[in-house]
Amino acid sequence: MLKKVFMAPDPGRIRLRFAARAVLGIGLAVVVCGLAGQSLPGMVAGGLAALLALFTVADTTVRGQAVTTALLPGAGVLVLAVAAELHAYPVARDLAFLAVVGAGVYARRWGPRGHSLGVFAFMMFFVGQFLHVTPAQLPALYAAVLLSLLTAAVVRFGAWCYERGLPVPTVPVPPGGSGLARVTTRQAAQAVVGAGFALVLGQVLSGQRWYWAVGATWWVFVNTASRGETLVRGFRRVLGTVLGIGLGLLVALPVDGAVVPSVVLVAVAVFGIFYSAAVSYTWMMLWVTLLAEVLYGLLGVLTPALLALRVAETAVGAVGAMLAVLVVLPVTTHVTTDAWIQRALRCVHACTAEAAARLAGSATADPALLVAELELLLGRVRMSVAPLVHPLNPLVGRKGRARRVLVLLDECAREVRGLVAVAADPEASHDARLAAACWRVEAAVEALTVGGSEPLHRPGEAPVEPALVHMHGLEHALADLAEPLRGVAGSGRLVGA
Repeated sequence: MLKKVFMAPDPGRIRLRFAARAVLGIGLAVVVCGLAGQSLPGMVAGGLAALLALFTVADTTVRGQAVTTALLPGAGVLVLAVAAELHAYPVARDLAFLAVVGAGVYARRWGPRGHSLGVFAFMMFFVGQFLHVTPAQLPALYAAVLLSLLTAAVVRFGAWCYERGLPVPTVPVPPGGSGLARVTTRQAAQAVVGAGFALVLGQVLSGQRWYWAVGATWWVFVNTASRGETLVRGFRRVLGTVLGIGLGLLVALPVDGAVVPSVVLVAVAVFGIFYSAAVSYTWMMLWVTLLAEVLYGLLGVLTPALLALRVAETAVGAVGAMLAVLVVLPVTTHVTTDAWIQRALRCVHACTAEAAARLAGSATADPALLVAELELLLGRVRMSVAPLVHPLNPLVGRKGRARRVLVLLDECAREVRGLVAVAADPEASHDARLAAACWRVEAAVEALTVGGSEPLHRPGEAPVEPALVHMHGLEHALADLAEPLRGVAGSGRLVGA
C-alpha cells in the first residue's frame, strides 16, 4: 500500500505541487483568521473552507476555477445559516440535512462546478454540526469563511498557479441520460436514503456525533458512478478510518491538543490528503481521520472513547451507502464500465489522429491535451473496474478479464504517449503509412465500441520508423482487447458474460 502512494507516477510532480500548495494555502488562511481575531472554532471553519476550495474546485480552465471559487460563499453561507437556525429543532434540522445531501449529489449533473458547490454546501452544514454553531456565531464564521476563501484564492490564482500554461483536459463526468436514467438522479435518491439510514442509527449511537455517520455516507458517494464502485469505496472508507484511528492513538492522543505539535500534525495530514487522493482512497481516509483527531484534540475533546465512536459511526454510514445502492434505483457496474471504456477507446483514436496530423505538418494539431484527457479517463476506468478486480470478488473469470482489459488499456496509453512524443519532435517526418494505420485504429475502436463480432485486423511485421512502431503496438493492443471486452457470450460487455 505504501508503494502505491509514494511510488505512483507523478508526471510533472503535479500531485506534489497540489499537496504543497494546499499546505501553504490552508496554513495562510488559518493564520489570517487568527490575525483577524477569530476564535479557535472560526479558525477551524476557515481552514476547512480553504481546504475544500483547494481540493474540490476542478474546472478545466483557471478562469473557470476562479469563477467556481467565487461562487462557493453563495452556497456555503446560506447552508451554514440554515444549520445554525435549525440547531434547536432536531427534526427540521435532520430533514434540511437530507435535502442538502440530495441536492449536493444531484448537482453533479452540471459537471465540476456543480460537484464543487454541492460538496461545499454539504460540508458547511456538516461544519455547523461539528462546531455546534448558533445564530449568534454566524457573523464571525461568515468572516472566517470569506477570509479563508480569499486567502486560498490568492495562493491558488496568484502566488502559485501552476495550472496556468499547462494543458488542462476535460474532467470526465458520469454518463448522462434523462429522468431516472440519469446516474446523478439515481445517486441523489440513493444518497438521501443512505444518509437517512445513517442519520437514524448514528443518533442511536450518539446524540452529539451522529453527523459523522451522515458524512461517511456522503463521501462514499462522491466520485462514484455505480453500485460496485460505491461498495468498494465504502469498504475502503472503513479501512482507512480504522488505520487512521490506529495512527491517531500513536500520535494524536499523546499530543493532547498541544499547539505546536498539533500544527505540525495538521500540516502533515493535509499534505497526505492531497498527495494520496488521486491514487488511494484508503490512504486519503487515513489522513482525513488523523486530521479530525488532531482538530478534536485542539478543541479539548479527544479521548479513546471518541475514537471508537468514530469507527462505529463511519461503519454505520458506509453500511447505509451500501444498502442504498443495492436496493434504491441501482446503477449496475457494467453500465458505467462500458461507458468509461468506450470513452477511453474513442480518446485513444482521437490522440492518434491528432498526432498523425501533427506529423503531417499541421500547425494547429496538439495531441497533448487529448493525452491528458486519456489519463483521466483511464483513471475513471480503473475506478469503475475496481469492484471486479477486488480480492473479495469470487467471480474469477470476470476478474481475469477485467485485469486483462486494464493491462491492454494501459498498453494503448503507453503507445499513444510514445506516438505523441515522436510527433513533438520537430525533426520527425510524416509517413504515408501513418494515415492507413490511423484508419485501421479508427476501425478497431469502432468495432470495439459498437460491439461487433468480426475479428479485428492484426498487423504483420513490425516497422522500424518510430511513429509506425507505436501505431503497430497500438493496433496489436486493440486487437487483443476484443476477447475480454466481448466476453465468452459475445455480449460486448466486460461484465456481461
